[in-house]
Amino acid sequence: MHALAGLASVVFMFPRMSEAQRQERVQAWSCGMLGVMGIALQVRGTPPGAGPMLLAANHISWLDILVMHAARHCRFVAKSEVRHWPLIGTLATGAGTLYIERESRRDAMRVVHHMAESLKAGDILAVFPEGTTSDGVTLLPFHANLLQAAISADAPVQPVALQFIDTASGEASLTPCYIDDDTLVGSIWRTLSGPPITAVVSYGAPEFARGRGRRAWAADLREAVDALRR
Repeated sequence: MHALAGLASVVFMFPRMSEAQRQERVQAWSCGMLGVMGIALQVRGTPPGAGPMLLAANHISWLDILVMHAARHCRFVAKSEVRHWPLIGTLATGAGTLYIERESRRDAMRVVHHMAESLKAGDILAVFPEGTTSDGVTLLPFHANLLQAAISADAPVQPVALQFIDTASGEASLTPCYIDDDTLVGSIWRTLSGPPITAVVSYGAPEFARGRGRRAWAADLREAVDALRR
């Protein structure tokens, strides 16, 4: 019912709302959905107060977008497949998600240009530089392509670490992982039927490129995200 209420908001209310009102509604809805699912939220560090800002986070689960929206509204850059996920795709699109065809170099250039324009307009964007989900224990190499948008817009990037922990024990939880042969339905069912978990969102210090190329910057951001997970 909460998901359908969100869908109704996107379809019927968003066209009449200001951008600030839509952002507030998305964040409130995301917090409510975590509550419905029995997932606690813990925020560490300081989320960005205003843009321009590019958030660079590790990627674990289909829950990541929901969790980051609950912590602080932002516009995501996500793989194009998300657009077609039942319900989730509609909600993500309503929240302002930008989609990218990961296999298309030309589409990546289009998205980088769009991202740079959004940053210059003062938006807060978020990307998953790993390019795919991991188990949350290991951290994959960060791809550098999308960081070109921050360089072009002379905008800062803020590292963000996502973790899911077992609420009772405080140990890392693999329950919400969405990797390898996992199906979306199977991952959702495992999350809902498993032990209570807490989503931890840790914000690091924003940083500018300061002469670094995008590859060197990507490597440094990976180290910053990894440090935030400890």
